Amino acid sequence: MTIYSGLCRRQAPAFQQAIKAGPDVLVACTQERALFNELAGQTEGARAGVVAPIRFVNIRETGGWSKDAKVGTPKIAALIAMASMADPEPVPQVSYKSNGQLLILGSLANAQAAATLLTELEATVLLDKPGGEAEAGSAERNLPVLSGRLDRLTGYLGAFDVELSQNNPIDLDLCTRCNACVAACPEGAIGADWQIDLSRCKSHRACVVACGEAGAIDFDRLAQVHNLRFDVVLDLREQPAFLQHAKPQGFFHEPSGKLGAATALALQSLVGEFQKPKFFSYKQKLCAHSRNEKVGCTACIDVCSAKAVSSERSRQQIKVNPNLCVGCGACTTVCPTGALSYEYPKAQHTGLRIKTALNAYAAAGGRSAHLLLHNEGAGKLAVEQWGRVAMLSRKSNSPVNGPAAHVIPIGLWHAASVGLDVWLAAYAQGADRVMVLTTADDAPNYVQALKQQLHTANELVQGLGYSPQTQVFSLHEYSKIIALDVINTLTSEQKDVKNASSRPPAAKFGLASSKRDSLELVLDHLLAHAPVLQQASPPSALAMPQGSLLGAIAVNKDRCTMCLSCINACPAGALSDGANLPQLNFTEKNCVQCGLCASTCPESAISLVPQLNLTPLRKQAQPLNEMQPYRCVRCQKPFGTLKAIEAMLGKLVGHSMFQGAAAERLKMCMDCRVIDLYSDTTEAKITDLK
Repeated sequence: MTIYSGLCRRQAPAFQQAIKAGPDVLVACTQERALFNELAGQTEGARAGVVAPIRFVNIRETGGWSKDAKVGTPKIAALIAMASMADPEPVPQVSYKSNGQLLILGSLANAQAAATLLTELEATVLLDKPGGEAEAGSAERNLPVLSGRLDRLTGYLGAFDVELSQNNPIDLDLCTRCNACVAACPEGAIGADWQIDLSRCKSHRACVVACGEAGAIDFDRLAQVHNLRFDVVLDLREQPAFLQHAKPQGFFHEPSGKLGAATALALQSLVGEFQKPKFFSYKQKLCAHSRNEKVGCTACIDVCSAKAVSSERSRQQIKVNPNLCVGCGACTTVCPTGALSYEYPKAQHTGLRIKTALNAYAAAGGRSAHLLLHNEGAGKLAVEQWGRVAMLSRKSNSPVNGPAAHVIPIGLWHAASVGLDVWLAAYAQGADRVMVLTTADDAPNYVQALKQQLHTANELVQGLGYSPQTQVFSLHEYSKIIALDVINTLTSEQKDVKNASSRPPAAKFGLASSKRDSLELVLDHLLAHAPVLQQASPPSALAMPQGSLLGAIAVNKDRCTMCLSCINACPAGALSDGANLPQLNFTEKNCVQCGLCASTCPESAISLVPQLNLTPLRKQAQPLNEMQPYRCVRCQKPFGTLKAIEAMLGKLVGHSMFQGAAAERLKMCMDCRVIDLYSDTTEAKITDLK
């Protein structure tokens, strides 16, 4: 192998020769990515479209600069193998269009100062706190100024909708900024923004007299509601208009009230048409959110930090606004059915990357692979700085060691975009540990959701007897570089070897297109080799934590009337009836623990049981309840359960409309009721009316 130390400089001809000859080129340097692409474009004779096939991988900070660099070859082999893979399938795009209409919220002075810097945008100022100006703004009419109460602000880049109640007595369109009203007001209720603070005004109306012929002040003016649309919003107030963690694209918040240089540059660039990936896909038929306007699973709604997911109970589904979605993928991670799936890239592609890395690592002699999943933003930067600091500190005896030889970093668009199915598959395919790195940019609800799922994964593998002394799945919240070294020392090599004997053999399967199918592949593999099932008296079930997407249900037979409404509510086909008997059957493999059966049951007879059945019965329909059928008193055909009909008769026994023959008809099937009704000569019929 030829080693290059100046490939983009004095050794550039070697790189140019490679891009002329080879079908694919992989450059192990990300620092000079732009220079390599530029050099490729200038190379005469290079094949068409050469820039796209060039792939880049960072083996320097992630492996070559750590204190384990001398034994890092297996990890570097894994990194190169992942970088050599084909790109994921393209995804649909979400479009934005902005004409540069900017709304600035805040004080007049700060808004005017910001507007003078944003020359590419057409700014409008909204004053929503009248009379509160401490600093006088310019009296020059150089941009539109609105005033009033901000009732509603929704939307995203290119489509921010504003509902404004203009209720101040001073009309800024008519106001000449002469300040006569300010001087005349005895309470000082008129501020430097030429608006009246009505909480301080004592209705002397001296300002009206001072305004004179301009007629800008009218206390009898009715409040006017305006609906306006803007492309971009700059909020200079201390409390932003949007409180969620992930703000909409096109919304910028400067709590100091002053426009920063970075925000100014970002705002200036938001004129034109833009696109981003559509990060998710949604299959309504799999969704466990709602049935018959009963709410079941709300996991995606609860976890979304961008408020992009909302409920549509009447349509038995959720709705995801792709323009608000920021692509974290947390909704797909917590979705128990796979109705929401991550597309950028698909879980199958991520699973294939992990499998490729593990195979290359093992083939190069690597042992005890630890995967470190991080996002491609702050997480990637933290890992690279970790390696860089380790290199710089070699001569200073610094405690920072850098990424260990057995720690393989794997970049994701977002750390929350993969969950239980991918983590468990990685463990089944040979990873000894799976670690998730989060940063300060991650929403607290993302971190909490990841912790819950990681806890479920640990309970599962440890309950099956694997790695009893090790947390196989863990979350690490990045704070400072030196803290990352704890990742290297979580388990000693000796403990890893000890646990290796209790881990399953590496599986050969890849992830399926369905989340539940992938979980089934993993569970089949883990159960087939589970140490706990090799015992003389193995358990029949493993208890799982609350919130698990694996489990069963329990039915209170004393309450259940076998109405079977739970069957119609189940979105996953876990519940079914008997072919010819009043019977309620349950298949645990299909249950997603959404709770729709429990919320639908009119007798409150159903409760959720988080567990994993360890026997083959998990995949078979098992009866939970059955009853003696009630037979029609005329034709003897079964048409309900004995318990349900007797309960109905007991409730209607004193009702005036169900006495005598009418009460007897309640004991008949539908056909016999009609026959009896028309054959009864004492019953009044519509044909008897004259």
